[in-house]
Formats: sequence, structure tokens, C-alpha cells
Amino acid sequence: MKSQQAWRRGKKMSLTRNEVERVSLLARLQLTEDDLETMTTQLNQIVGYVEQLAQLPTDNIQPMAHGVERFNVFANDERRPSLPCDEALTNAPRRDDDCYLVPAVLGD
Repeated sequence: MKSQQAWRRGKKMSLTRNEVERVSLLARLQLTEDDLETMTTQLNQIVGYVEQLAQLPTDNIQPMAHGVERFNVFANDERRPSLPCDEALTNAPRRDDDCYLVPAVLGD
């Protein structure tokens, strides 16, 4: 895409309407013409904010995995009753006794 090349060269990046339309089709979004125009404008504003952030001096900033320091985010493993099988399968589109039925992805 043209935008990716501009980003690599350090030029100001913007998204075209065609690029937004292509991404929306890949995401299987059905956007109207007005939606495409709105999304193009809004996404270009977001890209502009990212470009502003890229201008900040970050040479002395340590990389971090999370914006807030976190400790012990995992709960202890404790044994407890699980969901009954019938309740777990309530919303399954197709089922066979105690199993979900899904279409084959590797052939017959």
C-alpha cells in the first residue's frame, strides 16, 4: 500500500478512501458511501495523532509492556464446579449429544 511506503520514508502518512474501502471489505464491513467518507476522515485524524506522538523525544524512555505497572494479575487455580454440559451447549448452532458440531475445515 502507498501509505506503508510513505510511513517508512518518514513522509506524512494519510489513508485514501480506496484503502479504507479495501480494509472494510477485508473486514467484511458493509459501509455506505457516507460511512466510507466518515471513516476515512476519522482514521486520518488518528494517523495524525500517531504522527504527533512519533515526534516526542523517547530516547531516555524505557520500553514497557503495559502502561501501568501490574503485579500478580493471575488468579489462583482453585477447583470449582464447571458449567453443566447442556447449559454450555445451549447456544450451539449444531450439536451432537455433548459436543459442538462444526464444519470440516480440512476436507472429508
